[in-house]
Amino acid sequence: MATKPGTGDTVETSGRRLRFGVLIALALLAVLGLRLVVIQGVDASGHASAAMDERLRSVTITPERGSILDSQGRVLAASVDRYDLVADQRLVKDYRAWNDETSEMEDVSLDDSLQELSTVLGIEAGELKDRMVGDRPYKVIVKRVTPEVKEKALEIGIPGLLAEPVSERSYPNGSVAGSILGFLGGDGTPLEGLELSQDEHLSGTAGERSYEIAADGVRIPNAEFSETPAVDGQDLRLTIDQDVQWFAQEAIAEKTESYDAAWGNMTVMNAKTGEILAMADSTTVDPADPTATDTLFWRPTSLTQSYEPGSTGKISTFATALEKGVSPTDTWTVPNKQEFDGQVINDSMPHDTYDMTTAGIFTRSYNTGTVQVAETVDDQVRYDYLKQLGVGEHLDIGLPGSNQGILVDPSQWDSRQRFTTMFGQGYTQTTLHLAQILQTMANGGVSKDAQLIDAYIDPDGSENVVPEAEGTRVYSEETSEEMLRLMEGVVELGTATPAQIPGYRVGGKTGTGEAAGVGGYNGYTTSFAGVAPLDDPQFVVAISVHRPQGDWKTWQVEDTAAEMLSYLLTKYNVPPQDQEPQNYDVFPDEPQKRPW
Repeated sequence: MATKPGTGDTVETSGRRLRFGVLIALALLAVLGLRLVVIQGVDASGHASAAMDERLRSVTITPERGSILDSQGRVLAASVDRYDLVADQRLVKDYRAWNDETSEMEDVSLDDSLQELSTVLGIEAGELKDRMVGDRPYKVIVKRVTPEVKEKALEIGIPGLLAEPVSERSYPNGSVAGSILGFLGGDGTPLEGLELSQDEHLSGTAGERSYEIAADGVRIPNAEFSETPAVDGQDLRLTIDQDVQWFAQEAIAEKTESYDAAWGNMTVMNAKTGEILAMADSTTVDPADPTATDTLFWRPTSLTQSYEPGSTGKISTFATALEKGVSPTDTWTVPNKQEFDGQVINDSMPHDTYDMTTAGIFTRSYNTGTVQVAETVDDQVRYDYLKQLGVGEHLDIGLPGSNQGILVDPSQWDSRQRFTTMFGQGYTQTTLHLAQILQTMANGGVSKDAQLIDAYIDPDGSENVVPEAEGTRVYSEETSEEMLRLMEGVVELGTATPAQIPGYRVGGKTGTGEAAGVGGYNGYTTSFAGVAPLDDPQFVVAISVHRPQGDWKTWQVEDTAAEMLSYLLTKYNVPPQDQEPQNYDVFPDEPQKRPW
């Protein structure tokens, strides 16, 4: 039978195609076989690891931030539980849910569920849908909801809606000690105060949780799971007494407002230990709303603002002179104006020329007499004692922003500065410096470093108490006792009679220094440092008010110090002694007061 023309060619062509197809299939099978050998034999563990990586998810476990407590253990700052609601948009859709009433699964409309969620979160349902529906695996829906809101939201049962625990900082006392505590940013970053400087202790160490998930993003039950627990931060116990801090803030705010001053501050210190009981500002930041307050008050001005102290600077001048041999009863002739090495020194108000005791010069705060007393001591010696008292040095109390003030070496003093430094001008210091100077006098001449942090408390309750500073002897006990008597004279007969407290012996020193501004001196800072009771010193109070308005002769802050000291003596149950004052006479020839 004859073959039709062209048929043989077609069969031959089909055969070649078939053979070619078989060869390609065999080649592909060979490649796949080789690949299986590599996967299952040569690199089995590597591919298994890659597959595990695809399924494995890791979640950071956030440690609880430590609390900040006052000296009595009362909470000043703490972390509270909050939750971010997040969604895997790929899973958010209509779903089926169990109905307890009908005892069967039922279809649930996503729109109905979003309407219910809208009521819980207070967010319009349409906006919720925009946030939750899409193709993103992770989308934050709302941040920092309470545990109660979180539970209500999750009970609705919308697939893909999850809750992530976060920590939010709470300051239950509002602005009390706000500038000391500091605050966190919106993302939890520490920005100011102890929250910033002590973050290493407060923040703790994060942990990690790892688990396997299926293709739909749901965790695989009984699959691999591991967890490294988080270590919570340490609590911080301060020397601050919450009640004293509040009282001090109220008192200094009232005084500063009465003089329409730029700012005022008060530091309260334990005279024996250097522990800070309060560090108050006339305006105090609320850590929960810091932007509502001028940034000047985000940190304690007692720590950050230095000024020329004026006559409170005479405390160190007279103490050094007594230490070097001057007697409280030595007699000096004190005019209203006097020239020293070509420099004319004036007193603040005109007065007759008096024969006065050393103590009397301090009592009436005469500059001319002060220079006479200070001239008995070498400039370098005076400078060295100021440095020992901390002037010109940073005072580290565990807070950022310490202002060391300005105290240049005597070799750089000009012909007038060597005299002005004798009565508190030509150098600057903070109110905290002033408090520490007075603490030295009240503590028998031994300076204790100012202390703000009492202890670090571990999560298990173990306390790591900050040891009390050993202290540095600056003046002899005899000198410090004499200085207390000189300061009692200021309160009994001198410039600070409003500081008297019935039943207690009180000592202190007033000061008014010129305040530098653009173009030179254009204002004043008035201050007072007081201590009580003098028979057994317990408390030191230092107050400064910057740029008060009005007549400087009417300014007084010693009455506010008396209010503070009276409160402390009552609060801490220090009984009155009703002792007679032991101050020295102002004049050597007669004890009675003379006209100013």
